[in-house]
Amino acid sequence: MKVNVSVVVRYRRAVTYGMHALLGALSARPPAVPYEIRLGKTAEGVAAEINAAEGERVLVLWSFYSPDFPKMAEELATVRALTERDGVLHVAGGVHATAEPQQVIDAGWDAAAIGEGESTIVSLVEETDLARVPGIALRDHDGVALRTAAAPQLPLDAFPSFPEGRWGPIEITRGCRYACKFCQTPFMFGGQFRHRSVASVRDHVRLMVSHGLKDVRFITPTSLSYGSPGPDPDLGKVEELLSGCREELPAHGRVFFGSFPSEVRPEHVTPEAMRLLRRYAANDNIIIGAQSGSDRILAASGRGHGSAPVRDAVKIALEHGFRPNVDFIFGMPGEEPGDQEASLRLAGELADLGARIHTHTFMPLPGTPWRDAETAFIPVETTRELDRLAQRGDAYGHWRKQAEHARVLAETAKRYPRRTRRRRLD
Repeated sequence: MKVNVSVVVRYRRAVTYGMHALLGALSARPPAVPYEIRLGKTAEGVAAEINAAEGERVLVLWSFYSPDFPKMAEELATVRALTERDGVLHVAGGVHATAEPQQVIDAGWDAAAIGEGESTIVSLVEETDLARVPGIALRDHDGVALRTAAAPQLPLDAFPSFPEGRWGPIEITRGCRYACKFCQTPFMFGGQFRHRSVASVRDHVRLMVSHGLKDVRFITPTSLSYGSPGPDPDLGKVEELLSGCREELPAHGRVFFGSFPSEVRPEHVTPEAMRLLRRYAANDNIIIGAQSGSDRILAASGRGHGSAPVRDAVKIALEHGFRPNVDFIFGMPGEEPGDQEASLRLAGELADLGARIHTHTFMPLPGTPWRDAETAFIPVETTRELDRLAQRGDAYGHWRKQAEHARVLAETAKRYPRRTRRRRLD
């Protein structure tokens, strides 16, 4: 069969979950034209796949987080230099392309995919007139990124989390009602929860088991919010999800819930919730999002809880046999020495109880309310204490690397001032 479109994917470990969602959309709703999928795991590999592509049109898919943008822009230049054919369309998607389409197009991509990409990728394969493709930004004659009509936000059940053979965690919730000012998730996917149905999750698990897999993990911004439209957990829905997965798995199968790549909000950690996880989940640890030990900073960030629930959550988790990995972000906007001291005190106290501290540096991520905010100064005394916790095995994380990313992102914010209005294609 003659191939009309070759879809070449820059396939990276950091963004496999998102790419799998796109490939899953193509498998679930096959485009009306013949297409092929090619994976390139390096810039040189992508160029080789482009040069060997059989399609009349070549669509190259890129996705990256904001800190990865400079490296990916370099790779794009390398791929273009090594490409021998014309008519190749490079499209960048993900949280950075959604928030900074002008920067993406200025860096050399032909289009930026805005928001959720499942409907967009099907249209990109089928449609030769890019102005008719929903959810992308294109370069105008004067170099300005113009947006097409918005892509629809469909129920999660409309598409699978991955295609057959490209396994990964099952996305059970998209969007987040908490809208923390430092987080990109709610501002890309919306400020309300959209949950995948238990029936759809069971379909995923059944397919995985048929291929010999026995471990199930989930993608969600807040694990114990599954099935609930509001702030309070619906443990009945959580149990329906977990018991349904267990029923689909063989006797030696395992369900991981509340551990990587998802987390649990501290106020959701109750004895009842932990007993439920102990009954169904195989993980011996959970990730708890504290973010700060300062009630003032927690309130300013819109986090929706204070420091006391963090302390309570760690104690409850430990009592029920889970080792907590607790996220802290240092350098949040407006943070003063007293706030950092409060975070260090709480982190030390939790570590003494038996928790591990996952340390981060605040990054002014595009698309968030704090995109233009300045990272607070982190003094040497704070870094020494973080190093001390790490040396004794009670802390881990890439906060130093994130501090470098924060400086680069701050420069981006200066070069690309926030726009209050977005131009659209007529």
